[in-house]
Amino acid sequence: MGDYKFLKIKDAIACINQNINIIAVIVDLSPPQKTRGTDYICKLKIIDESYEFGIPVHLFAQQIGDLPLAASVGDIIHFSSVKMEMHDGVVYAVFNKKVSSFALYDGKDGEDFHPYKVSLRFHARDHDEKIIAGLRKWLASSEVIYELGFLLLREINQVIVGGVNLACKVLHICKSTNDEWMVFLWDGTDAPPISINKRLEDEMHNPLPLHFEPLPSSRDVLSTFPTAGTILRMRLDVNCITDILQLLKAGRWVKLFRVSCKVHEGLWYGVFTSASKIQDMPNDDILVLERQSNYDRRSIRKLDRMPYWSFPWASKITEVNCDDAAPFVTLMDLLTNQKVPMRFRCVIRVVAVVPWRVEDFRRRRDGLYRVRFTLEDPTTRIHAYAFAEDGERFFNSSSTDALRRKLTQLLGVPSSGGARNPPWVECCLMSHSVGNGSCICDTKLLD
Repeated sequence: MGDYKFLKIKDAIACINQNINIIAVIVDLSPPQKTRGTDYICKLKIIDESYEFGIPVHLFAQQIGDLPLAASVGDIIHFSSVKMEMHDGVVYAVFNKKVSSFALYDGKDGEDFHPYKVSLRFHARDHDEKIIAGLRKWLASSEVIYELGFLLLREINQVIVGGVNLACKVLHICKSTNDEWMVFLWDGTDAPPISINKRLEDEMHNPLPLHFEPLPSSRDVLSTFPTAGTILRMRLDVNCITDILQLLKAGRWVKLFRVSCKVHEGLWYGVFTSASKIQDMPNDDILVLERQSNYDRRSIRKLDRMPYWSFPWASKITEVNCDDAAPFVTLMDLLTNQKVPMRFRCVIRVVAVVPWRVEDFRRRRDGLYRVRFTLEDPTTRIHAYAFAEDGERFFNSSSTDALRRKLTQLLGVPSSGGARNPPWVECCLMSHSVGNGSCICDTKLLD
């Protein structure tokens, strides 16, 4: 194969056992792994306008830094002297560290044709720019890149530029009190916990919200929601409300492209903008089957209802002594419970407390504890009280200094100041009727 001839993927797959040159778009990439020998391997998947199904590329190098670790999906890679091979009917390319070379380019349309990373043996050619420009133009006019990289809610990150692609079930659609349309999305996984920036002393007059929407959903609506997994509230940009409302229906699965994920007061939410897109999904789509299967397994195994982020186990700064018959549940289970009063075991984070000074935890008139905590897990936030005898048990006859130290641990207050990152802890909760909140019981706060 001539050094200066570049093949389209549809032509390259016919060149088994030959070294070829190719310039294509990266649509999937895996993190590097150690081989059984001394090398590292990473795998890419590449496409071009001739073959959108794509082919895998296996790359070997002695050091991780020698691998083409692309900045993002959708970037362009230039390969020289990669060998086409076939195994079990699957055609793929192999990058040989001794003879192959690569260069990585930004996939966005533009006039910059300088690679942002190259291998030692790479040499640019005059006609590289023409091929790269053609791929960029194809990417800009095609929606193929939207089909890539569907994240689970547990993988979302607010700093992803351009938004994320999600495959979720629509649980509910409503218009809020400020005339904003909001969609409730779910995929059965737990979104990452967020550090809390609000000061403890602000909680009395400016409390952390229990939910993103201005008013809480009714009990009838909540009772239709799954009780494990984060429910992401997604706002609809005013410029695209008419179009998207026609495509949304509660109970259906959808693919969402370029949704912005943001954080408000420690709560995740999404924004569907004019740059976002939506596509209906059949119930037998592989993404639907995978998500539903994972949730079904989670529903029947007690410990799988614990927050994903609390594994392997919650912090040991609390001790629970409630009856073994008390079921392990999420806060959404507790919020929608119809059998009151009832004891539950939960793994939660304590994100706020009122009053915030430990000297004020006891009421002056009778000396009884009455402290309101804000608890959260991936499903929701609630208020729960440590009251009277249950408060005595929870605070464990601590001196003021010891109690202050325990609360610092429980609320994740860093010694140097800044955002709080509360640990996951186990506690026992007694649920009461709607409006009366829940009480912490049979739980002891340790030092």
